[in-house]
Amino acid sequence: MAGYRLPGALCVSRTPLIPGGTLCRFPATLPGLLCPSPEAPARSAWLFSVPGGFAPEALSLGPDGVALLKAVETLRLTPYDDQTGRDVSAWVAGATIGFGHLIAREEWAAYERGITEDQADALFLADLAPFEDAVRGSIATGLQQYEFDALVMLAFNIGVSGFKGSSVVKLVNDPQASTGHASLEAAWKAWNKSQGRVMKGLDNRRAAEWRVFTRAVYARW
Repeated sequence: MAGYRLPGALCVSRTPLIPGGTLCRFPATLPGLLCPSPEAPARSAWLFSVPGGFAPEALSLGPDGVALLKAVETLRLTPYDDQTGRDVSAWVAGATIGFGHLIAREEWAAYERGITEDQADALFLADLAPFEDAVRGSIATGLQQYEFDALVMLAFNIGVSGFKGSSVVKLVNDPQASTGHASLEAAWKAWNKSQGRVMKGLDNRRAAEWRVFTRAVYARW
């Protein structure tokens, strides 16, 4: 009996594939073609970690971050109330359009009849810039691309001033900082309230951002 240590799956016509690395015994030569294990898809370059991270000022929200943030915000081409999700025909404090763009009172005339998808994309990119700048200007340590993406997504939701003064920023810059939170994760996920009430949607959003920050997993709930 000849022994073979297979480096990959064995293709045969009558038996299931044998996992690579299995010690197999056959009375003679191999009964089928030796097939290499399928290669995993290449990871997107912006997900790779580098020692020490990148300087925040050199980073922008990556393609995966853009796609996830758009999916979380969802596209609405007519104005709606951010608190209720209902369409509005007159300006209210939470009037929103596109990918989460809050409509200022003085902007209402420009958006009251709705926008196109191309206009929504352009508006999203314009809205995004201040939040990228907030992360670049607040974080004093190197970041991986996915960490930067998660921080921008958090800032996009809680606002520039909220982000800059947050315990999240303090703990990213100095993990030993005293903030009243047991951990960076606790500080991050504490941003789960609207008008003083815990919101399931915000719990889900913070969890999704945390998965990006810690595992480079870009997935909506």
